[in-house]
Amino acid sequence: MRIDILTLFPNMFSGPFDESIIKRAIDRQLVSIVIHNLRDYTSDRHRIVDDSPYGGGPGMVLKPEPLFAAVEAIRGEAQIPVILLTPQGRLFDQRAAEELATYDQMILICGHYEGVDERVREHLVSDEISIGDYVLSGGELAAMVVVDAVVRQLPGALGSEASAGEDSHASGLLEYPQYTRPQVFRGWGVPEVLLSGNHAKIARWRREQSLLRTLRRRPDLLERINLTDKEKRFLEKEAAAGSR
Repeated sequence: MRIDILTLFPNMFSGPFDESIIKRAIDRQLVSIVIHNLRDYTSDRHRIVDDSPYGGGPGMVLKPEPLFAAVEAIRGEAQIPVILLTPQGRLFDQRAAEELATYDQMILICGHYEGVDERVREHLVSDEISIGDYVLSGGELAAMVVVDAVVRQLPGALGSEASAGEDSHASGLLEYPQYTRPQVFRGWGVPEVLLSGNHAKIARWRREQSLLRTLRRRPDLLERINLTDKEKRFLEKEAAAGSR
């Protein structure tokens, strides 16, 4: 996979992409991440990328010329997805990460200032993504989040192929509680079932704990899950007990 990122602040990416899972994925040639300074695609000597909005108003708007020039230089004649990171986009979640991980290449545009010229949205961008309902200074942090979530989905990126499938949200549920050594810490012990060696009981306990944690913290997620009748009864019983 290749990911091209258009940004006004390329140095912001040097730390996050030089560490941990993303760095290992790059070293293993599972992904290539290319950072482009949007100012390199301007045609004036001052390298201007923004201007004041028509009709007045505060702030500055990213001009269309450098964005079109950058995308066209990167993709040539190829049809490559162009994604704008913007608070007006569809909400990014695990399903979206899995979807993007199927692409061979994509271009991420980091919005900034008051946004981009609307002609970029209408005639250049193929998708718009938001990482949450809050305001950031620019799309750079959002791009990092998207890249991290997507790269994790690539085969060979994680130490264990099972890890991605057990993360919170990968199955639609929040992840079950995890424990490691020591067995007792400050008087707090590990649940006995995890010490039993009975893999069927452990799997059942973990599933129930995922259901419980989701019920208590993100009950909205349960609406999207295909639960068995037994699991539905289990949750109804726990919900009734919690309301008493």
